[in-house]
Amino acid sequence: MSYANKGDQGENQQNDTGELVRSGREILFQAFNWESHKHDWWSNLEKKVPDIAKSGFTSAWLPPATHSLSPEGYLPQNLYSLNSSYGSEHLLRALLQKMKQHNVRPMADIVINHRVGTTQGHGGTYNRYDGIPLSWDEHAVTSCTGGLGGKSTGDNFHGVPNIDHSQDFVRKDIIAWLQWLRHNVGFQDFRFDFARGYSAKYVKEYIEGAKPLFSVGECWDSCNYNGSSLDYNQDNHRQHIISWIDGTGQLSTAFDFTTKGILQDAVKGQLWRLRDPQGKPPGVMGWWPSRAVTFLDNHDTGSTQAHWPFPSSHIMEGYAYILTHPGIPTVFYDHFYDWDNSIHGQIVKLIDVRKHQDIHSRSSIKILEAQPNLYSAMIGEKVCMKIGDGSWCPSGKEWTLAASGHRYAVWQK
Repeated sequence: MSYANKGDQGENQQNDTGELVRSGREILFQAFNWESHKHDWWSNLEKKVPDIAKSGFTSAWLPPATHSLSPEGYLPQNLYSLNSSYGSEHLLRALLQKMKQHNVRPMADIVINHRVGTTQGHGGTYNRYDGIPLSWDEHAVTSCTGGLGGKSTGDNFHGVPNIDHSQDFVRKDIIAWLQWLRHNVGFQDFRFDFARGYSAKYVKEYIEGAKPLFSVGECWDSCNYNGSSLDYNQDNHRQHIISWIDGTGQLSTAFDFTTKGILQDAVKGQLWRLRDPQGKPPGVMGWWPSRAVTFLDNHDTGSTQAHWPFPSSHIMEGYAYILTHPGIPTVFYDHFYDWDNSIHGQIVKLIDVRKHQDIHSRSSIKILEAQPNLYSAMIGEKVCMKIGDGSWCPSGKEWTLAASGHRYAVWQK
């Protein structure tokens, strides 16, 4: 399916799985960073749940909750053990219960591209899972990563056995595990880690099997650069993400890495980048906003890994953009709780404006200015915003200033 003006055909058949995407009023919170496993995390988060709820977040993405060989959780082994470096199963269940009481949906980080083996099998590699639940043999591992399964249906995650999702027994076991996370453990939403590692059609099958209320995939490729300079046109990049969403039967949303890549260059005096040749936002948000999960940083791009960080002095311009615009915005834990206290308050104010003026994932947008040092836009009929050094304000007495700070301002009617 091509990109331009994607409608939302086919959504209505999805009962409860599609309802939140149809409504488009989600505001997500990434509730951890790369160092969280060192800080008694489930207990720490439990204390913050009332504030997370009061701030207006609808779903909180938690780090991988299952047993892993790396403390961060991204080298899973025993999928049915919920004792991790973030805390015990007991503490996790207490946290999820607290979230339920405060109406914040818990999002599970689903790491099913790869799995660390327990015993050596074919070829002398650790590609068997004897002695733990889901005791698969070498046929569960792709042939490209030392197993006896089929070829990978996506990109390889190197150094670890990659799971062969084309095997019926593997998919049956994964669906049963996802159903257990949903109905026994109490997770309601899913985030699919390293989603480019296996075909999107399997994500569709997993969503249909476990029926999370909301899903988002991490489909992260590098943006298009000319040397060190970011290309103005990132259509190939956003089309790749859109094709993945299509592959899930439109059941999943995806992180809008295109918008992140463009926005973090744009705020450094290149705000002209924020209008594409058709006059629309230049990321996934501009083509399929109801499936675009916008964000500034996560545990990989920011935090102590800092693989691709958003410029720290422009964070509030970034949030003024994603929290007033179409798409589904995400706020990162570090910005909200670890940075300057005033940032927490400024973000909450922007969330208030979004909710009060009923901005949603499909709100209309009219870009008014996109110059090197000034970007301004009208979202819906009742919100205007600007970022950058350039001075601008909407004309008409009916507009009042709703939120403002360093290099940004938002008005409402």
